[in-house]
Amino acid sequence: MAMRADYIWMNGEVIPWEQATVHVFTHALHYGSSVFEGIRAYDVGDGPAIFRGREHFERLLFSGKVAQIPSPLTVDEWMEVTAEVLRANQHRSAYIRPLVFRGYESLGVDGRGCPVDAILATVPWGAYLGAEALEQGVDVQVSSWRRMAPDTLNALAKIGGQYVNSQNVVMEARDNGFTEGIALDVYGYVSEGSGENIFLVHKGELFTPPLGNSILGGITRDCAATIAQDLGYNVRETAIPREMLYMADEIFFTGTAAEITPIRSVDRKPVGSGSRGPITKAIQETFFGIVKGEIEDKWGWLTPVDLG
Repeated sequence: MAMRADYIWMNGEVIPWEQATVHVFTHALHYGSSVFEGIRAYDVGDGPAIFRGREHFERLLFSGKVAQIPSPLTVDEWMEVTAEVLRANQHRSAYIRPLVFRGYESLGVDGRGCPVDAILATVPWGAYLGAEALEQGVDVQVSSWRRMAPDTLNALAKIGGQYVNSQNVVMEARDNGFTEGIALDVYGYVSEGSGENIFLVHKGELFTPPLGNSILGGITRDCAATIAQDLGYNVRETAIPREMLYMADEIFFTGTAAEITPIRSVDRKPVGSGSRGPITKAIQETFFGIVKGEIEDKWGWLTPVDLG
């Protein structure tokens, strides 16, 4: 089933979904000159709430700064537009996709002479890796594709063209019978999945790669670390050699799309007991408790929206 909604915001106005079109000579279509975010709105019982929207839009503006694609809106304006589109579509929960991209003018590699276009969509979307994966976990492989080396691309920014690398990782994994791949950085240390950060649990401690291992500074990654520390666990940002994936008692992915998803095997080797571990489960329960409105949002992660 195609992902769609009734309305979408484009270049300053909410329009019917079918009218949000671009020319085939759009610069971003040829060169990947776009920046984007993935955000969720959760149904907290009395309507939707945007999950850590401001942090996502701050990162969107940062990505635009790196790519020299200026955002047409401020963080506050992006938040207002998100609420407007949720209301137009009457979505109580949704995946939210803002995209800022170079439009149609010239075809030179330096596209700064092209206009900057922007959209924001809200669409219904469930668990990215499958609902059963949240409990049972997923099977992954270490990818043959490495993450970008320093000073080649910009791992901390969400720039469209960079996701060709992610496509290589996930397509290879699925062709080989796995749900997802784990990419190593150019030095052979664990980096991230095609669209997820990664945590390992070993002897009651959590380990996650630092920003220097070619990862995106994930917002759900920050949530998981915050929750884990609040539950009394030590979280260490440190370079992780590949073999630590086979040593771990638990491993899980984090991401806006993946949320908190356990990994049950790596390269067909079971992780721990081969099922979701107790620390992963505890972090999941707090995370989903907050986004469902069942646990106090003590970190202020949710921005409620009145659907009118």
